[in-house]
Amino acid sequence: RAAEWQLDQPAWSGRLRITAKGSTAFIKLEDKSSGELFAQAPVEQFPGIAVEGVTDSSRYFVIRIEDGNGRRAFIGVGFVDRGDAFDFNVALQDHFKWVRQQSELARQAQDLEQGPKLDLGFKEGQTIKLNIANMKKKEGGTGSTRPRPAGPGGLSLLPPPPGGKSSSGERPAPLSTPAQLPGTPITDSLLSWPQPTAAPAADVWGDFAKASG
Repeated sequence: RAAEWQLDQPAWSGRLRITAKGSTAFIKLEDKSSGELFAQAPVEQFPGIAVEGVTDSSRYFVIRIEDGNGRRAFIGVGFVDRGDAFDFNVALQDHFKWVRQQSELARQAQDLEQGPKLDLGFKEGQTIKLNIANMKKKEGGTGSTRPRPAGPGGLSLLPPPPGGKSSSGERPAPLSTPAQLPGTPITDSLLSWPQPTAAPAADVWGDFAKASG
């Protein structure tokens, strides 16, 4: 209990610093003017026996100081400002939180090294099959048809079948430029329409000769 101490007559007053070396924190009591070390308390675990809070105040603590020759002593320290006491607690908590994180990372790295390693290499005679879609198209499918070239006016002209004949048995005369009526598609039947033959001249004039007057 801090109330049992002679708080109005402290045996020593100065400044307190916390340093760290590896996983160990050091509470250092130094002269506030010259910085000379008065005493230090190594802390290897927090909370622990090296630093303990009192039961009747949040500004006072009991720390275990060591002189480096094996001699130890428990002394009481206190802060005038409550904010300084809070910072003292937070500094120790942050240090040992970092220690735990480093220890966890080291343990995970060791587990990875000791665990079985994944062998991704190919064994002798081992093959791998890749299934890549749309690499080849089946011939004759709907996706492989090509559009026919369009003729004049956007119509597709189909060549007549080889050796084809018209219904009248006559071969159609070749047309250099097929005539086309508006709105009437050109078909094989139009192209193979038989040409009219001219009537004999005598018959034509004979009709005129028979006419009266």
